[in-house]
Amino acid sequence: MELERIISICNESVQANELNRAFTQNEAKKVVVSDLTYVRVQNKWHYVCVFVDLFNPEIIGFSTGPHKDANLVARAFSSIQGDLRDIQLFHTDRGSEFKNQLIDETLAIFNIGRSLSMKGCPYDNAVAEATFKIIKTEFVRQIKFNSLAHLTLEFSDYVNWFNKLRIHGTLGYVSPIEYKRLSLKRVV
Repeated sequence: MELERIISICNESVQANELNRAFTQNEAKKVVVSDLTYVRVQNKWHYVCVFVDLFNPEIIGFSTGPHKDANLVARAFSSIQGDLRDIQLFHTDRGSEFKNQLIDETLAIFNIGRSLSMKGCPYDNAVAEATFKIIKTEFVRQIKFNSLAHLTLEFSDYVNWFNKLRIHGTLGYVSPIEYKRLSLKRVV
């Protein structure tokens, strides 16, 4: 039964893969990818949803919760700092938590375009998948979580470290925040 909760129903939307693996972006907060993963909290599965900016693989939004659903995704949206109308494209896999009325309305309100991976193709959302591989290795496997509040607090600290201090080889060995700062400096 527990495994059944992990496996989400694939939506059959005709929505195209607008991103088409264009993972390199030249502007901050224009294209955001998202996914979620499961984390054991005591003897139950809980979930983490992240929003990653393709400009500098910064985690710009996240949420944790006991259910893998649209509310988890909506809470991650609400955690993003700044104007959501800056986001031009939101790309995810075909999990039902990403393609439903709540998320459709959120995208419509902020005029955000949608892109969905092709069915059964994790490579179409490779940046989100790679981010979760890092999160699982550096964070999830290092801590035993005794409550959802514990997971949320620890993950918030991890995201702060990931964005501000963790160096990324793909960014010239600087952190996502430093990369954005240096990029803005070059523009001025």
